[in-house]
Amino acid sequence: MTTPSPSHHLLAITGMSCAGCVAAVETALRAAPGVAEARVNFADRTAEVMGSVPVATLVHAVQAAGYDAVELRDDASAEAEREAAEQAHYRRLIRNTGVAGVLAAPLMAGEMAGWLPALATPAGQSFWIAAGLLTLAAMVYSGGHFFAGAWRQFRHHNANMDTLIALGTGSAWFYSMLVALFPASVPSLARHAYFEAAVTIVALVNLGSALESRARGKTSAAIRRLLGLQPKTARLVEGDRERDVPIATLGVGALIRVRPGEKIPVDGELVAGQSTVDEAMLTGEPLPVTKRVGDPVTGGTVNQGGGFVFRATRIGADTVLAHIVASVRQAQNSKPPIGRLADRVAAVFVPSVLIVAVLTALAWFNLGPEPRASYMLVTTLTVLIIACPCALGLATPISIMVGVGKAAEHGILIRDGAALQRAGQLTTIVLDKTGTVTTGRPTVTAVATAPGFEEAEVFRLAAGLEAGSEHPLAQAIVNATRERGLAVPPAERFEAVAGRGARGAVADQALLVGNRRLLEEHDVDAAPLRAEAERWAAQGQTPVFVAVDGRSAGILAIADPPKPDSAAAIARLRELGLRVALLTGDHIATAQAIAAQVGIETVFAEAPPTAKADIIARLQAEGAVVGMVGDGINDAPALARADVGLAMGGGTDVAIESAGITLARGSLRGVADAIAISRATLSNIRQNLVGAFLYNTLGIPLAAGALYPMTGLLLDPMLAGAAMALSSFTVVSNANRLRGFRPPHPNRSLSRKE
Repeated sequence: MTTPSPSHHLLAITGMSCAGCVAAVETALRAAPGVAEARVNFADRTAEVMGSVPVATLVHAVQAAGYDAVELRDDASAEAEREAAEQAHYRRLIRNTGVAGVLAAPLMAGEMAGWLPALATPAGQSFWIAAGLLTLAAMVYSGGHFFAGAWRQFRHHNANMDTLIALGTGSAWFYSMLVALFPASVPSLARHAYFEAAVTIVALVNLGSALESRARGKTSAAIRRLLGLQPKTARLVEGDRERDVPIATLGVGALIRVRPGEKIPVDGELVAGQSTVDEAMLTGEPLPVTKRVGDPVTGGTVNQGGGFVFRATRIGADTVLAHIVASVRQAQNSKPPIGRLADRVAAVFVPSVLIVAVLTALAWFNLGPEPRASYMLVTTLTVLIIACPCALGLATPISIMVGVGKAAEHGILIRDGAALQRAGQLTTIVLDKTGTVTTGRPTVTAVATAPGFEEAEVFRLAAGLEAGSEHPLAQAIVNATRERGLAVPPAERFEAVAGRGARGAVADQALLVGNRRLLEEHDVDAAPLRAEAERWAAQGQTPVFVAVDGRSAGILAIADPPKPDSAAAIARLRELGLRVALLTGDHIATAQAIAAQVGIETVFAEAPPTAKADIIARLQAEGAVVGMVGDGINDAPALARADVGLAMGGGTDVAIESAGITLARGSLRGVADAIAISRATLSNIRQNLVGAFLYNTLGIPLAAGALYPMTGLLLDPMLAGAAMALSSFTVVSNANRLRGFRPPHPNRSLSRKE
């Protein structure tokens, strides 16, 4: 078998029953040759593995640790299979609960009412032996998976929740059957059967797992909705014939017809027809976008106007929608720093509980009152049952899953849990100007030339050089030149100068097109045009200098107005308690004019890319937790340097790859939404962790009998089973409250965190 190229695999893990299993599976996966990193999500029962390693090797590693694994696919059919399997698992748990409950209910009611015969009589002995056999049958049917899992873990020198439950209920049944068969072998005070406790605990644990499974299934709603955006079939055009085919069979270059009202199946480019397309799922904009021949279309968007034919350019895992799904899935499987402590605790928790259970048994057997054997059994059983760390293991990942899904609903793609956590701790937001605060669609509003140069010549030469640039200002120059009916000559050389502009040659003439600093660095005198440049800059327009063969040739004024919602979004950020700053390579006067329009007081201008990163570092040195928002190549160093980088979805791939969070809708409103969702998620995680820690911290001493010397009370094993079952359900239910969270609107309080 050949080793695949470096990539990541998503595995569904079966056999994990508690948070203690996470460490065992992660350790096994990381030990496999070729694995760079492995992360296990207990909430979703999945593992994400990065590295050059065959899937078969990963599956073998998981099986060697006592679990099982299969590779997951990120498509609608795979998600449907997972949902069907989860539903089948839920029904099986409910059935197990019912079978155990049918026996547990009368035994428990009879015991509480005093209706059951005493063990000392022959009739009573026969009754309890029969009850023990029925209990054994119920435990095998409804709790057999606990014992199978415990045995599997024992063979691999591990222990998990199955171990605790199997030891607890098995010990209770074995002791009870011993008393029923040989009542004379134990003191009269210890002649008590615990069959009802054993079967009730099995019923309660199954019920708790069923409730948790049902609530956990809701956390994957975001993935299901995203996958539901893609149709299952496409209308393939083959010459004069058309037919519907599954999208999985499409290849790059296939011609596909889309009729009015249909969803576009994959990414591509229009080759025939014209229409309007609803791209709200990508941009959040309610207005449809007109598409003509040559325009790109995105899978999952909806055709609203006329029919058209497009050529598939990206299929399968390469589509924009697939990347979004993968991004959400990756973030849901990641672990923020706040969750690592819980994982470390859970990894050693079950072995620690076994030690505590042994110490409890020894203490009661040697120091407890009569009947010592009964007290020893009850307390040890209760410790084993109540101490399961499931709630602790679920506390962080279940909230992360819901929080990341909620962010995706608002067009916010979070790369990992660390970025989600850090976003809620930001104190300062630094905004790039062009394409972030402004529309990023600037237009040329004025031109001035130096003596000896004509406007048309300045336009043509500047456009010839800038035609090779992706920068919005460059595109504005090219568009203005073409609108004037001027030809754009080809550039003989082109080099982008980050934070300055561009240099090269057009028509055998050396050109510089950019800001004043670019000209100064090449010893070009910009003085003849400086006064005009400063006047335009004071009005909020960007002056772009043009130099030809070492001489100032002209200057173009480019206006890039703020986005309509920038001022309101920045006001929201301030109300969230954040300091907002503008950071740009543009002229200081232009930057200050734009800042004044949107309500920003702190401005850093004329900053090249390296200086942007240095400014971020300086703010961090002052104690600020900094989020950087940008969309261009020149923003990449600052995005990477910031505590959290937030890339505008319409920006360059380099910017998006440098950021921890991508705002798919290209609006600054997403920054405030991301922070609000992060704060709500962090608050939810803290609630879960505090509840889980308190549950285990208080529950184990109570189970061991800490209150007995003062009150004479012991915790009933059945109450311990109910508490254990409900603890996980409570954590999952609390996390699901995030599904109803809505980022606050400007017309209500924005400082609250939930």
